[in-house]
Amino acid sequence: MLKPDRLRALADALTRQNVMRLRDAAALLGVSEMTVRRDIAASSDRFTYLGGYIVSATDVPNNAGYSLEQEKDHFAQAKAEASSIAAGLIGDNETLFIDCGTTLVALARLIPPERHVTVVCYSLNVAEALRRKPNVRMILLGGVYVPSSDSFAGEESLEMLRRMGINKAFISAGGVDTARGVTCWNFHEVAVKQAAMASAVERHLVVDKSKFGVVKAVRFSQIEDFDSIITEQGQQARKLQ
Repeated sequence: MLKPDRLRALADALTRQNVMRLRDAAALLGVSEMTVRRDIAASSDRFTYLGGYIVSATDVPNNAGYSLEQEKDHFAQAKAEASSIAAGLIGDNETLFIDCGTTLVALARLIPPERHVTVVCYSLNVAEALRRKPNVRMILLGGVYVPSSDSFAGEESLEMLRRMGINKAFISAGGVDTARGVTCWNFHEVAVKQAAMASAVERHLVVDKSKFGVVKAVRFSQIEDFDSIITEQGQQARKLQ
């Protein structure tokens, strides 16, 4: 496959799945990882290679990093109000997925103490809130620890998520944009969010209104992929009747 054909095939693949591992791109194109690296380096206007992942350069509008410590006090009241609305959706004996991020730590804390639920999570701050709930059975996904988001990433976690039946997935985001979709800061979160959403009966996006019109480093879904969007102003149902 000639270089122009490789670049075209890579662009088509990223249109379908937004983010791709370097080794998967090499397998798709039938070349070595080094060749893929060289192609990307020579086409920096079209692609970006970061930490083993390839994304379209247009999906990285800025290079500002995410810091959990910096984010935790931003719009804290709005995040708590959104999480309170989300907590009202939790029923007894359900299996839930709670995403990482400061907004959903509030949700973990607001799970009614009388609720008997199983909660799957992959961040330490969410796990810390859950372990204080006597009726919560917690499943903490493991892998390599990522300090910036206080969370873990690993192939074994993805396989576990794919095998699970999840009643409700509560997903966080760094940006929500009508045209550009739902985005986050960290590349390692993408596969986890997508696997949880694929395994869930209901998918709820929980964000404060400051996230609207914002685009972060990598897209993991479109707005229409969610059953509802929950903000401090209430729940907007998209698919649920």
